[in-house]
Amino acid sequence: MHKNYLGIAAFLGALTVAIGAFGAHGLQKITSDAVILRSYQTAVQYQLYHVLGLLAIGILFERFSSSVLRWAANLFLAGILLFSGSIYVLTYLKIKGMSTAWVGPVTPVGGLLFIAGWLCLMVAVTRKQH
Repeated sequence: MHKNYLGIAAFLGALTVAIGAFGAHGLQKITSDAVILRSYQTAVQYQLYHVLGLLAIGILFERFSSSVLRWAANLFLAGILLFSGSIYVLTYLKIKGMSTAWVGPVTPVGGLLFIAGWLCLMVAVTRKQH
């Protein structure tokens, strides 16, 4: 097991629950805009999915320790930051009526990092071990 990734996943899991609770209770008091609420929910869901993926990677290190597995973990972390993080920033900016033009392009980059992370995970666990 890779304790660093397991610890980070545990922390991010707790943070995800807190962010999700805010979205379900606090955010709905701030805005009733369905698009903003759905977008925020998507960010929380994708963050949780990739926290679980990171947790799995931490466990898989015991059997499939490799640099590709490390890449998968780091891509998941970067994807969480860029994909979910950019949506959280977009939510804030939209509620405040501020410009969002500079943040929008960041979200798809985070999505591409998620895809790359899953592909690295696939390579790491299917690669023949010697």
